[in-house]
Amino acid sequence: MNSRSNESAMRGHHAHDDIELPGLFHAADAASRKAQKSYLALSATRLVSLLAAATFGAIGTTLDSNPFAWAILGCFTLAAIAEILLITLQPERDWYSGRALAESIKTLAWRYSVGAEPFEPSLSSTAAASLLRARITEVVSKGKDRLDLDPRPAAVTDSMKALRSSELEIQRATYVKFRTQDQKQWYSNKGSASARWARRWRYLLLAGEITAVAAAGAAIGSEDPIDFAGLIAAIVASGAAWLVLKQYSQLASAYRIAAVELALQEDALRDVEAEDWSQAVANAEEAISREHTMWLASRGVE
Repeated sequence: MNSRSNESAMRGHHAHDDIELPGLFHAADAASRKAQKSYLALSATRLVSLLAAATFGAIGTTLDSNPFAWAILGCFTLAAIAEILLITLQPERDWYSGRALAESIKTLAWRYSVGAEPFEPSLSSTAAASLLRARITEVVSKGKDRLDLDPRPAAVTDSMKALRSSELEIQRATYVKFRTQDQKQWYSNKGSASARWARRWRYLLLAGEITAVAAAGAAIGSEDPIDFAGLIAAIVASGAAWLVLKQYSQLASAYRIAAVELALQEDALRDVEAEDWSQAVANAEEAISREHTMWLASRGVE
């Protein structure tokens, strides 16, 4: 089918509704989001507590006569508790593994729904569903103890079955609209947002460093007991630590690369011949998988 006849066919076939993903995807996604919130909250608590301790310390003189001594003690204690919880609970582990599970189940669900490798249309409905359950079982084998059951079907939903039984052009339109375009837009939006946050934090840190220079210069020969330069330095250090934690610049680059790759895959999917459809979908899923692999690698996860 050439490009013109393909476009004509696409106009004559409307996309199926977006598929409802398996319950195990939603369970893994929920576990990942919960762990992410815990990790960021504990990390923020640690940084803010240390910053507050530095602030109280800069205002006071000696610990024995410092009216903020108990506040400093409380801040350090809170920071220590947050650190202990991060070490013992390791919420980042559940965050990363939960996302890995969710993304793996999502790609398997879409491959099954549009008859892509390894769920080719030549497989019977029963065989394809059995293979999907087996693949998902392999994926969740090491993380199912952390998942809360979702009321939706665990592996194969009715909408997935319905799309799989549809003709190729409906599968094509649905996959392009709800998988490729949605994912591409998500990456594009996240890439732009991450770049904006990276610029904002860099400007804030620069402003803090300039302020620290001014405060240090003003402190020369001054008898003011408050160490403003040290306080600002603590603020800048905390901001730099948060910027490293969020990895805005790295994410902006990775998301933009993924968006470009998916844009190219989208064009390919619109024109691909029926016999090459399975491989084309596999290529699109690989583009998404590469971004996810880079995201895990950036956090030191194998």
